[in-house]
Amino acid sequence: MTTTPTIALLGGGFSDDPDTLLDDFVLDAAGRARPRICFLPTASGDAPGYTEKFHAAFGARDCEPSHLELFRRTVTDLRAFVLAQDIVYVGGGNTANMLAVWRLHGLDTVLREAYEAGVVLCGISAGACCWFESAFSDSFGPPAPLADGLGLLPGSLCPHYDSEPERRPGYPAAVGGGELPGGWAVDDGAAGLFADGRLVEVVTRKPGATLRRVGVGADGSVAEAAQAARVLDGRPARRG
Repeated sequence: MTTTPTIALLGGGFSDDPDTLLDDFVLDAAGRARPRICFLPTASGDAPGYTEKFHAAFGARDCEPSHLELFRRTVTDLRAFVLAQDIVYVGGGNTANMLAVWRLHGLDTVLREAYEAGVVLCGISAGACCWFESAFSDSFGPPAPLADGLGLLPGSLCPHYDSEPERRPGYPAAVGGGELPGGWAVDDGAAGLFADGRLVEVVTRKPGATLRRVGVGADGSVAEAAQAARVLDGRPARRG
């Protein structure tokens, strides 16, 4: 198991993609032969179908899958349960609602401790936005600035950057107008791995998709910089 605080931002995975490349990338990031991976479906209201899809995708893989529900909570000791994992995988849905429920149950504090202990945190859409200070989120309707997040990573995040038409003009405008701090935009099909708060790797399951740095330049204009991405081929990464 890694001891470095690690977060993976996913632009796809078991719920969206026809292959397992991004999920394999996450399992590999744990640095463990048979990682324990827990799914948090809070953002979807603990939708049963979403959890079933997770277990269908990971049940036959070289890992130990589990899930944690809060709307129908059965786990009494959240801290012990989460800290026993190697990976926490957060699903998509409503970011604002998810954060509110996490705080009500004290899971926000547990996740911060897990991060510092080296449990790999990852997720798609809302499950990627939540790790930042803020996000360009559709929690209240059309995508708009959401000044909320766990703040484990600095700045802001915008998911679905290349697939939802309102994202690409809206996010840079929010950054340029000071409604959001600069941050990252994730294309569908790409993933970014952060260690100790720094981006260390970008991968993609399809050419052209990547992670993009969005911020205000010295001249006051918004700059967007696409990061070089390694195209996944199904072979484990060689890190370090």
